[in-house]
Amino acid sequence: MSRLTLLFVFLPLMALLFSPFAAAELKTGEMAPQFSLFDQHQKSVSLQQQRGNWVVLYFYPKNDTPGCTTEACSFRDNINRLIAQQAVILGVSVDSISSHQKFAEKYRLPFSLLADKDAVVAQKYDAVLNLGIVKFAKRHSFIIDPQGRIARIYRNVDPQKHVAQILKDLKQLQKEEGK
Repeated sequence: MSRLTLLFVFLPLMALLFSPFAAAELKTGEMAPQFSLFDQHQKSVSLQQQRGNWVVLYFYPKNDTPGCTTEACSFRDNINRLIAQQAVILGVSVDSISSHQKFAEKYRLPFSLLADKDAVVAQKYDAVLNLGIVKFAKRHSFIIDPQGRIARIYRNVDPQKHVAQILKDLKQLQKEEGK
């Protein structure tokens, strides 16, 4: 058996064996799990600080990879439309602060990228892939309303179409609230 075959056969098995119990499944209408993490500017960012705004919390696997770059740049390219809808964008991965700094600089990302090195926040949102010694954030997103409740959950994200869906859903959610 080749090493590559071993990798693809045994890593999923290891993930099942070594993963802690999954977080309770989040549902729309529930209060979003609180967190505080450092961004690429070494500034502490918490969900509590965002009260009064819509928050798009998006988890992504790895800085500077094709799908993650596509998604981040799509948020960047639509930042004015998102701000017009009173939305704050927060990207989260298990990458380091320095990795976030390089990624944000390279692509001129005008929003916070939060370093969740131990995947604690990703775990709260059931957005972590734990392969034992290696962890990645899953590509999941959440819209959190101004009161801190989960308004939308996205578990199957297409990086090329995701921001368009976010914009559409924000508009609908705000219309439902009478804004």
